[in-house]
Amino acid sequence: MTTAKSDELQFRQASAGDLPAIVALLADDEFGRVRNPHYDDARSDYDAAFAEMTGNDNHVVVAESGGRLVGCYQLTVIRGLSHRGAARAQIESVRVASDRRGKGLGRQLMQDAIRRARERGANLVQLTTDTRRPDTRRFYERLGFAASHHGMKLRL
Repeated sequence: MTTAKSDELQFRQASAGDLPAIVALLADDEFGRVRNPHYDDARSDYDAAFAEMTGNDNHVVVAESGGRLVGCYQLTVIRGLSHRGAARAQIESVRVASDRRGKGLGRQLMQDAIRRARERGANLVQLTTDTRRPDTRRFYERLGFAASHHGMKLRL
């Protein structure tokens, strides 16, 4: 398990016991509340997804401070044929506890994600952000991300 300290924060691989706190972080805004039911209301779905992710190239990382989870993200390493068979890393579900927003934690989460992506051999980091979150887009742009592609989704 890779652990890195930054100020009073500790970044570590999530465990199944972290799921209630992670789900609470995912639901800690107006858009997340709609798509992320409370952990106890969908426990079997969350547990099954986490178990399937464990051991694959999916990594859920949490930021802990004073025994409390204050941030999280998911990092997925994707091997492809494009770019001479390069690996890329997809960053998803980046969340910061509402009382910790605007204090640099998001930047630290992203720096940790990029470091872990490099350690896993990725030559590119990609992410999507909801178009209804213009502040989030500006945050990623300040970190050097560019809107180089137009993402599309199809609900199944």
